[in-house]
Amino acid sequence: MTDEVRDDAALLRAHLAGDRDAFGELVTRHRERLWAVALRTMGDREDAADALQDALLSAYRAADRFRGDSAVTTWLHRIVVNACLDRMRRRKARPTVPLPEEDGETGRRGVADPRDDLDRLELRMEIDLALRALPDDQRSAVVLVDVEGLSVAEAAELLGIPEGTVKSRCSRGRARLAVALRGVRNPDASADVTPGPAPLDRAPGSRTSDDEPGPPEVTR
Repeated sequence: MTDEVRDDAALLRAHLAGDRDAFGELVTRHRERLWAVALRTMGDREDAADALQDALLSAYRAADRFRGDSAVTTWLHRIVVNACLDRMRRRKARPTVPLPEEDGETGRRGVADPRDDLDRLELRMEIDLALRALPDDQRSAVVLVDVEGLSVAEAAELLGIPEGTVKSRCSRGRARLAVALRGVRNPDASADVTPGPAPLDRAPGSRTSDDEPGPPEVTR
C-alpha cells in the first residue's frame, strides 16, 4: 500500500511498525494547519516554530499512545496546542520582549498574497497585533474557534476544558478584539459606540495558513 492511499491512522500504524517514511508523510500532510495553529496561538514566529518542533517530536515518540478514540488530526492538534500552552507558561516566567520591537516582523507576518489589496493586508496585520494582545487563554480559544474554524466541542477537547469555558473565553476575546479593531473596520466610528463581537477576517475556506509564511522545516 502506498502513502497516497493510506489514511492518517494507517500512516501512524506504519510508523509504529518501522516505516521510516510514514511519519514524515503524516507531518507533510497536516503541517500547514498545525503551523497556523502554533503561529496564531504563540503570536511569535520563533516561539511557534519551537512549539511545533516540540509537538512533532512528542507525537513521533508517543505514537504508541494514540488510542484511536479521536481522529489523528485531533490528536496532533492537541499535542501542538499543549506544546504552545507549555511554552506560554514558561514565557511568563521570563522577561518578555516589548511588542513594538517586533513590529517589523509582524509586518512580514501579515503579508498573505501579493494579489491581496492593501486594505485586506492592513486588516490582517491589525488582527495579528490584536490577537497577540489577548490574554493567553482567550487567544487560544479564539484562534481555534474563529481562526481555525473548529467547533466549540473540538476546541474544548483540544484545550482540555469545558465547552462553557471555551464559549466564555471566546466571548471575552471577541469583545477585546472588537474594541481593538473597531477603528480598522469602521474608521469613522465614534468613541461612544459599544462594540460587539466581530468575526475574524479569514481567507475563503480557511483552516489553512495561506495568509502566513510557511512553516519551518521540522527535524527529528
